[in-house]
Amino acid sequence: MTPEELKKVQVAKTVDARGTACPGPLLEAKKTVGTIKSGDIMEVLSADEGTKSDLPKWCAKQGHEYLGTIEENGYFKVFMKKK
Repeated sequence: MTPEELKKVQVAKTVDARGTACPGPLLEAKKTVGTIKSGDIMEVLSADEGTKSDLPKWCAKQGHEYLGTIEENGYFKVFMKKK
């Protein structure tokens, strides 16, 4: 999805992991994905550079859909859809 499309996405849950370093954001995402329904979209906020590659890899491994990443001022918003 384009950044413009991602900004309009209806998010079911936001994980704010900006205060954690790798693997913190991924661990928070793993913990939180169990609290949303299949088809719901979750965004993970992270200032850790590794999250941009770790989360898409984890999504592919788990069968979730990685939707994209938006770079904000000093952090990233990574979007995924639970399958």
